[in-house]
Amino acid sequence: MINIAILGYGTIGSGVVEVLSTNGESIKKRAGDQIDIKYILDLKEFPGDPMMEKIVHDINIILEDSDVMIVVEVMGGVEPAYTFVKQALLKGKSVITSNKELVATHGAELLDMAKERNLNFLFEASVGGGIPIIRPLNQSLTADEIVEITGILNGTTNYILSRMSEDGLDFNTALQNAQKMGYAERNPAADIEGHDACRKIAILSSLAFGMQVDFEDIYTEGITKITDTDIRYAKAMGARIKLFASSVKENDKHVYAMVAPVLIKASHPLYSVNDVFNGIFVRGNVIGDVMFYGSGAGKLPTASAVVADIVDAAKHLNKNIWTIWSSKKLELTDINQVQHRFFIRVEGNSLTVKEQISKLFGEVEEITTEDVVGEYAFITSSIAEQELNEIKSKLNGILSVIRVRF
Repeated sequence: MINIAILGYGTIGSGVVEVLSTNGESIKKRAGDQIDIKYILDLKEFPGDPMMEKIVHDINIILEDSDVMIVVEVMGGVEPAYTFVKQALLKGKSVITSNKELVATHGAELLDMAKERNLNFLFEASVGGGIPIIRPLNQSLTADEIVEITGILNGTTNYILSRMSEDGLDFNTALQNAQKMGYAERNPAADIEGHDACRKIAILSSLAFGMQVDFEDIYTEGITKITDTDIRYAKAMGARIKLFASSVKENDKHVYAMVAPVLIKASHPLYSVNDVFNGIFVRGNVIGDVMFYGSGAGKLPTASAVVADIVDAAKHLNKNIWTIWSSKKLELTDINQVQHRFFIRVEGNSLTVKEQISKLFGEVEEITTEDVVGEYAFITSSIAEQELNEIKSKLNGILSVIRVRF
């Protein structure tokens, strides 16, 4: 029997219990032994819950019990999760986590601690919820040099943009719907400002390129400035607006990373990823293009990924699963040097406005839609972000700027 302890009995923690209960026999076969939950750490009491007898309030009960071989951290946040995980590793226990903030901030350090002790620190559920992406990057795609990872990594923002596109809603109404459906928190800032996706692409980038990518260094832009008018123009172009989290290696050595809304057409693999679903596109120099698609969040999909890591850790007791993620920092390319095409809307559509645009941008592609008047919309040629910023300072009445990926 392999005893585990779960830190946190909220949505994901209770989901882990449910998955282990529902699929106990098949999990036992895959793990090679029975997985037993010995403790659940939480500040609350859960009267009437079948797990109530396993609830403890002191982490030291778990840390000092040598029978506990695997600790599952599903508390969220950096502290006290970081302290508890470090203590567990120091006590000779492997750790599983779904905590993207913890992994993005301390992943390299905790991996090193696990390696030094022939333990494991596994975090499949920290990025794509139920989508397997960490293990493929770490094991299945090791023969490739990764040149790009681009993902729709946040179900809340994808749901909002889908509803704006399909139902004609404005941003605030779509956000309120997401909150009513339970897809968005009461304070949705981490999602709609892009911070959640930023931490996830930092983790994927660190794994793909083998060095620490700090999420603070990643240019991040959310979806709060996307309007229903932007959506109407996107439809006129046969395009959709998605929040992309991207990490791209250019010229075989320079890597840039960013989170921002982009316009894509049906030729892009992520075009059909809608509602709360997530999609992750990986390009390798040998395998070519690979897609991962599924439920990026939710109680049971995320818990399923956690349990998969528990099984992996159970199969590798006293044997480290090698992960290449150096604590050495990867210096990202200055985002100002990265080139994109841009969709831009400005106030007014007089000849004077068009002449000014022509002088500043050169030849542009004019975009029109019948139900929008009083403004001028166009797509630029490929220009550097810095050049765009310099031009923006000379251009009055800018209504919207969105990067174009077609």
